Amino acid sequence: MESTPILSSYGSYGTANPGYAPIAEGSPAVFAPPVCDFHGPSAPPASMFDSVPGYEGTVAGSGGGYLPPPIPSYPAPQPQPGPAQSNWNIPSITEDTAREAFSQYASSKCCYSSAPVKDGVITNMEAYNTYRYRLETFIESRTTEWSQQPYNGQPVDAYTQSPPGPWDIPAKAPTFFQDDKQVIKVPNTSSVKNCHTCLGMGRTPCKECAGVGNKICWVCNGAGNRSSGDRCHHCQGRGRVNCSHCHGQGSRECETCKGKRQLLVFINLKVIWTNNLDDYIVEQSSGLHVVNLSKVSGQEMFRDAQYMVYPVMGFPDPNVVRAAERLVREHQARFSQTSRILQQRQTIELIPITKVTYKWKGDSHIYFVYGNEFKVSADNYPATCCCTVM
Repeated sequence: MESTPILSSYGSYGTANPGYAPIAEGSPAVFAPPVCDFHGPSAPPASMFDSVPGYEGTVAGSGGGYLPPPIPSYPAPQPQPGPAQSNWNIPSITEDTAREAFSQYASSKCCYSSAPVKDGVITNMEAYNTYRYRLETFIESRTTEWSQQPYNGQPVDAYTQSPPGPWDIPAKAPTFFQDDKQVIKVPNTSSVKNCHTCLGMGRTPCKECAGVGNKICWVCNGAGNRSSGDRCHHCQGRGRVNCSHCHGQGSRECETCKGKRQLLVFINLKVIWTNNLDDYIVEQSSGLHVVNLSKVSGQEMFRDAQYMVYPVMGFPDPNVVRAAERLVREHQARFSQTSRILQQRQTIELIPITKVTYKWKGDSHIYFVYGNEFKVSADNYPATCCCTVM
């Protein structure tokens, strides 16, 4: 019997291929014709989106950049000097506290002997003034993007009236200094467009079978017969089988519009609240690496929070004063152009560092106890052993 090719026409794919029928049992061997791949636009064309006053720079998929806040119509509050602080003394730890911290440190190391802790004699303890200045600037940023969703009869409000400006749309801010975000649909920007992916048809060619509706039989590799000469029972001798992904239709429901053929297109406003933090730790001469201090807390000795802070004044260490002036100036210049500053907070922590010198087996050694957590750093612990993992 002469083989009859089954053609697949994708001139219209709103439902199924008009020139195609799924392979029926007992049909003769079929050969798929070459099919041109259907490639809908990977992204919505720019012409799909209307020009909306106040949102001209909005693009699809990603925001058009942060929108600068409007210049306030009233003078911004001026920063005021924070409360005075007269007690800047550093607390000192006791010898018992230093020894207990050293003991916990040694016991946390599998290869450290406890002998230096038990038998070592503390000969000297030196406290070092180390301060950490921290500035936090809590800001609100706004950006817009075109978004879309399958049209299911949602309200369409474009052109009914002018949409509110990006910074005129109310948004509920979270607690100060906590990151958060909110997505708000901009009123009066919603319109209905034909789906750009399926060109308004609701279906797209199946990628698994290139729109043919059938695929080469994997058992006989399209021959229709087994190596023994018997007819292939998997494809009934046809050499091809219906595509399991599209169930032989050659097309699948459009993933973009979910078969609705139309999209509701609108502008989304993204409101992002971010807490920006910068630290400055005063260099100290104890010998402890500054990087260790980022992992501990200190005793808070100064706190000032207001809309815009004034650099700390009257601090005994001039390095802290200079750092405060620099960071306040940098934050206000960096964030005021593209965001709205909602609140600033500056703190000064006193991080206790104690350099402990002890003698063990006739030699002097040192370790550091630092932070409120009494962390220990002992780079040259004198009694370690080699551990072997079997």
